[in-house]
Amino acid sequence: MEQAMAINQDERAFFVALGKRITQLRKDNHFTQVQLAQSLGVSQSAMNAYEQGQRRVPVSALPTLALALGIGLEALLGASTSATRKRGPAPKLAQHMEHISQLPKPKQRFVMQVLESVLAQAGR
Repeated sequence: MEQAMAINQDERAFFVALGKRITQLRKDNHFTQVQLAQSLGVSQSAMNAYEQGQRRVPVSALPTLALALGIGLEALLGASTSATRKRGPAPKLAQHMEHISQLPKPKQRFVMQVLESVLAQAGR
């Protein structure tokens, strides 16, 4: 069994601030807690605990979380300078890409063929 590590005041303040940022970004992107939790593979109650700063967001989940919210890791972690802000894929597009990646390989190839066809026509 994993032993819980003590958290100091500075760490608690960091995770509370991170939770507030996650909540605001989730709402800005019109996601529910359930939708964001699914993209991370956690329960809605875990997502709620992250947003409330009651639970540490695992470091391994941060890249997935940033991608789902359409921002860079630096912005997610609170480095909000304009030089570090990068626009990620549109949240809806990111959701579609995630769903496509879960399809069987033949269906993924079909979707790719359709996309390539549409993009080729748009490029004319």
